Amino acid sequence: MMELKKEIQQLAQQYFDDTVAIRRHMHQYPELSFEEFETSDFIQKQLDKIGVSYRTGIVKTGIIARLDGKLPGGRTIALRADMDALPIVENSDKSYCSLNRGVMHACGHDAHSASLLGVIRILKKLEHKLRGTFLFIFQPGEEQFPGGGKLLLESGALNDPKPELILAQHVLPEMEAGHVGFRPGMYMASGDEIFFTVKGKGGHGALPHKLTDTVLTTAHIITALQQVVSRNAPADVPSVLSFGRVIAEGATNIIPDEVNVSGTFRTMDETWRAEAKERIQKIGQAIAEGMGATCEFHINHGYPMLMNDHEVTKMAREFAVEYLGKEKVEDMGLRMTCEDFAYYSQQFPVAFFRFGVKNPETTETASLHSPTFDIDEKALETSVGHMAYLAVRFSQQEKE
Repeated sequence: MMELKKEIQQLAQQYFDDTVAIRRHMHQYPELSFEEFETSDFIQKQLDKIGVSYRTGIVKTGIIARLDGKLPGGRTIALRADMDALPIVENSDKSYCSLNRGVMHACGHDAHSASLLGVIRILKKLEHKLRGTFLFIFQPGEEQFPGGGKLLLESGALNDPKPELILAQHVLPEMEAGHVGFRPGMYMASGDEIFFTVKGKGGHGALPHKLTDTVLTTAHIITALQQVVSRNAPADVPSVLSFGRVIAEGATNIIPDEVNVSGTFRTMDETWRAEAKERIQKIGQAIAEGMGATCEFHINHGYPMLMNDHEVTKMAREFAVEYLGKEKVEDMGLRMTCEDFAYYSQQFPVAFFRFGVKNPETTETASLHSPTFDIDEKALETSVGHMAYLAVRFSQQEKE
């Protein structure tokens, strides 16, 4: 493996400029979830240049490429990258700033897809030395419910051949470029969207005794619902309930007939997740009734919790140390963000890991989903070479 490791490192360096160019092109032409038609076409053209076979039209824009090692035996390994961008106006003076105003790769999916193309290029170059089958998933719609991962799995796109494990990586702006991070087991939260509407009889703000104060009722509901986490959640289960949108279209002296509220509930236990959503509705409806109003709920059952396979993640971390050295491999904490790769984790052994994109000379790095987010592109040499090495190491393990 020492020889292959050196070859992978050399190829990651050799293809670095191309990977950067691909990432910048994708950054300039971002597309929203399930609308990644030009992105998909661009990736297909890159795959044609590399010379690997692929299937298209998976959940409209998705692609699954395939490469078979020339040596006999080996395992079937899948690698996944997402392609979609976010509805954000980019605030940047970079030459590769988004040209599609109002759409931006603010979560690093351009880096993910560019990295996966780099991995394919390396493995294609080394195919005569490899065994096993490699599947490369370019997935649409990670940022939008119900999630492209869920739809891709439901389409049966991974049934033949069926991978024995799936790997995916994601940028992390808090981590220094050149580093990677792992966490076995429970890693990322489930994510449900909570919508409720408080309805009553609106009217003049100077005559509250003649109407239903929907705004005050809403304030009581939002405050009371915090006890779902602080007083009802199991002590060992991380949970977050946040409301980020409250629309009360009244005025200084007008209390509206209704108030609309939107928020999110995150946790890491499916039994508690279901129970909490029942409590949220019961508390809201009871308070509204007590104050002479009604409260109607709509809850989007979103992405599940992401559970990394213990053994696969442990091995991936060991392989990362082999490739990068232990000083560049970090242990990750829990994250209350959610990710539709969680659907893969329900059906396959997976390892979802991070690669750092922070410039070590910068004290602050813009966060994910912000209009100034960007990466230190030196990270792409690591993201490409490291993932290629993991794929090779896993493919050559003996089947259980």
